[in-house]
Amino acid sequence: MLTTLLALLPIILITALGYLLERTGLISKDQWRGIERLAYFLLFPAILFKSIAMVDFASVPALEMGLALLCAILVMIALVLLLRPVMQTKFEINGPRFTSIFQGAVRWNGFLALAMADSLMGPEGVALLAVAMVVMIPVLNVSSILVLSRWGKSAEKPSAAKVARDLYTNPFNIAIAVGVVFNVLSIPIPGFAEQTLNMLGAASLPVGIICVGAGLDLNALRRPGPALTLGAFIRLLISPLVGATFAYLFGVTGNAHTAIIIACSVPSASNAFLLARLMGGDTKLMAEILTLQTLAAIVTIPLALALLN
Repeated sequence: MLTTLLALLPIILITALGYLLERTGLISKDQWRGIERLAYFLLFPAILFKSIAMVDFASVPALEMGLALLCAILVMIALVLLLRPVMQTKFEINGPRFTSIFQGAVRWNGFLALAMADSLMGPEGVALLAVAMVVMIPVLNVSSILVLSRWGKSAEKPSAAKVARDLYTNPFNIAIAVGVVFNVLSIPIPGFAEQTLNMLGAASLPVGIICVGAGLDLNALRRPGPALTLGAFIRLLISPLVGATFAYLFGVTGNAHTAIIIACSVPSASNAFLLARLMGGDTKLMAEILTLQTLAAIVTIPLALALLN
């Protein structure tokens, strides 16, 4: 566990740096949005494309890993949906608040997952997380949009065409799809292009983690309640157990198993807040969940890796 903590220490420090930079006002809110867009539209797609285009799928249990993650996601989605009536009657959690609990419980922060995989396993870890993204991003995006469409308070509900458009215009999905094409067709990447992608990829992880830190709001944690606790800890405590169970059932071992634990242990996606704002979720609760998860994950992720890996 100490080895894991030491490997994650740089990520914790960079997250803290992002928090301090935002609180000092050295970088304005508009500038933060620009940095987030740079990471989202350029830096992370670059590392995803390069990792998938150059990974040797024959040496990676891509099918078993993909099936394990897909089953874990579907079980988590079903679990949260089955708990909705209990949340409503016992804790008086309304529709918009439920959507934030849902996003907090099932979605994942790819920025953190990639950084942790790189820190613990190097380039192989990044490639394994890229394989995970092929499965996870489309399913989680669609399920989150559908839940917000059903229980969010926004009057503007997305059509099937809009959901499809959001998927095929997502820069992560585009990078993954193009990377798969390059890999399957064995299209070579010129040396200068590979070096360019390496430079962009090297920038993506610290920039993404700094943005995670900048999004923390410690003031949101002053009055924790059932909704916040459910949204935070279903993700951090139950999801790793579900992921480890299906990794075992599908015979996933080694670094691929570690990658599954990481993917199921990291906090929810930071852009869950944006989706909640666009589609009528409870943005205040969403911000609280993201903050509590990020802080608690400093303890829960090393524990999950130590106990389940």
